[in-house]
This record gives sequence, structure tokens and C-alpha cells, in this order.
Amino acid sequence: MNRSQDVRLRPARNADGPTIQALVFAVLKEYGLASDPDGIDADLHDIESHYQQRGGIFDVLEEPDGHVVGCVGVFPIDAATCELRKMYLVPSARGGGLGRRLLDAALGKAKALGFRRVVLETASVLTEAASLYRRYGFKLYKPDHMSKRCNEA
Repeated sequence: MNRSQDVRLRPARNADGPTIQALVFAVLKEYGLASDPDGIDADLHDIESHYQQRGGIFDVLEEPDGHVVGCVGVFPIDAATCELRKMYLVPSARGGGLGRRLLDAALGKAKALGFRRVVLETASVLTEAASLYRRYGFKLYKPDHMSKRCNEA
């Protein structure tokens, strides 16, 4: 059975915040990266105001039993540009096309919202994600500033 059909993509709510935070922080720890709950990760304390109320999205991938196995955010930068943020999958959800599903959905929603440019920052140790981004045509660039845990934009 195709696992990508077993999960549903849905908008995250603030009630999902602790679950999403645990997922994100576990993945960061797995790759030796530090979480920053009062800095770059503070958006997870109030997903609705940081994403939906600003004109972006934050979605989760949820298994039939309600278990959240992935997440992704589209954060508005300006009228034309958004940032892909917090795209993570639990280890058991990797390798079956769910990363592509998350990215396809996020890029489709970004386009539907009128964004013409999508930027992102990542850490090169997140090899699967960095490879996926390159396959989708993302090109390296030098931003004015970068999150301290990221080394590629």
C-alpha cells in the first residue's frame, strides 16, 4: 500500500503546536542541530498568527489514527515572496514520497496565494531535504542574514 495515500494533509491549528514542536525538535536533535524555542522556533507557539493570519499556511501530515508525521509552513515575506519553513518528517515517514507530497502541496499553495518566489534556509546535514530542494530547482543564494542553525539558502 502507498503510504502517501494513508495520510492526510490538513491545516495546522494552535492545538497542534506542542505536537509539531516535539516533531521538529526531535528531527533537529537527530541531525545534531539545536532547537531555539524562544527564537527561530517561536512561531510554533502560535502557528495561526505566524502563518494563517499573515496570509501563509502551515500544514501537517496526519495518519488515520491522528498521529502527526510531518509538517511544512509557507511564511509570507512580502507580496511576491514567501519562505518555505519547518518542513520535517518523522523517520518512519521518510523515503515513501511524503517529502515530495509536502513540498508539492506547499509550492502549490504558495502559487495559489500569489507568491512568485519561494526562498528557504536549510542545514546541509539535512541531506535528504537539501537534495529534494535541489531536484525541485531551488538554487543557492546569499541572503542578507541567515538563521544560526542554517548554512545554505
